[in-house]
Amino acid sequence: MENLRVLLVDDEVLLLESLEIILSFHGMKIVGMASDGNAALKILEGQECDLALVDLNMKGMGGLELISRMKSEYFNIKILVLTTFYDDKSITQAIAGGADGYLLKDSGKEAILGAIDQIMGGRNVIDAKVMQRLSFLIGAKTGQDVPHTNILELPADITQREKEICTLLSRGLTNKQISETLFISEGTVKNYISSIYDKTGIHDRAKLVVAMQGRI
Repeated sequence: MENLRVLLVDDEVLLLESLEIILSFHGMKIVGMASDGNAALKILEGQECDLALVDLNMKGMGGLELISRMKSEYFNIKILVLTTFYDDKSITQAIAGGADGYLLKDSGKEAILGAIDQIMGGRNVIDAKVMQRLSFLIGAKTGQDVPHTNILELPADITQREKEICTLLSRGLTNKQISETLFISEGTVKNYISSIYDKTGIHDRAKLVVAMQGRI
């Protein structure tokens, strides 16, 4: 994460200052701090940036619109949502709009640093509470018990084991937790997930979970 160029977008001044200190201490370069989406886009004009940490609820242009704008105008920028909101609309629109990660502000310093590392490594990150919320929403929408029910409308050629893994993914389990639940190796879990991606055409863990809600 050394020399990673980061944009911070939040209307909480104390949080911006705290993030600036933490990320700078870990070798990241803060290219700018903005209190809303419009200010963030002005900073990005002619400015190289690798990652943006974005709140959702701000005066002026909010985070959801900003995410969409950044992904269309600066498609190489990775986006980590850092917010207190994890309602239906916020989660699904942020992920569908192109957010690479979704964390809650109470996640803590180590979780934020870990999420940044994963995102810059090409992986997507969703807070455990957010995953639980998605699981609840899926269950409420279908009237079914997510832990024991296969919600996603899956292709005909998907195997029973892959269906089980989809169910566990919808509950927010990590690869390690899935391997322990099904008594198989993490490598085998990764292979199954890759197969699920190929068969569903959804090559993103976060979007796969959102798809179980029938939103995308």
